[in-house]
Amino acid sequence: MSNGKSNCLYGLTAEFEEPAALLAAARQARAAGYRKIRTYSPFEVHGLDEVLDQQRTPVLGWLVLIALLLGGAAAFLMQYWTAVVDYPLNVGGRPLFSWPAFIPITFEASILFAGVAAVGFLLIRSALPQPYHPIFNTDGIEAASQSRFFLCIQTDDAQFRLRETWQFLQNLEPIQVSEVTC
Repeated sequence: MSNGKSNCLYGLTAEFEEPAALLAAARQARAAGYRKIRTYSPFEVHGLDEVLDQQRTPVLGWLVLIALLLGGAAAFLMQYWTAVVDYPLNVGGRPLFSWPAFIPITFEASILFAGVAAVGFLLIRSALPQPYHPIFNTDGIEAASQSRFFLCIQTDDAQFRLRETWQFLQNLEPIQVSEVTC
């Protein structure tokens, strides 16, 4: 079970060949009372977010909407200030405040602010950039981006007991069970 290299343990992983096996393993782990479960797969496994009780957050939509409105207002006010207050330029008797001319820049700035807010939220929520994570110490984890499916139960789970959790994962019939060192 342990190779004696490190006494810092992040968790135990089970490696599966099929997404259905990962989904079934996650269901059994939740039913057994484990809550600190992470899964790694090369693509989305439908139903896994419900099993792991990962709900979508409405915060992203509101954040993007607020950024969109702020970006549009900032661009519009910048153009207004430039054209009417700071540097008024009378060209051919046209009005200084010609709002239809401001629409393209306002639209583009709105989209820019919304996109930057969405990407920023993604990076913060995903804890990125993260050049190192203990899961990288798992044997064969690089296959999670190609063809394998991993389920990790973390040591900070209230139900985690090394021998019992190891045996539980073995009973799920994975390809292999591995320790994840810190």
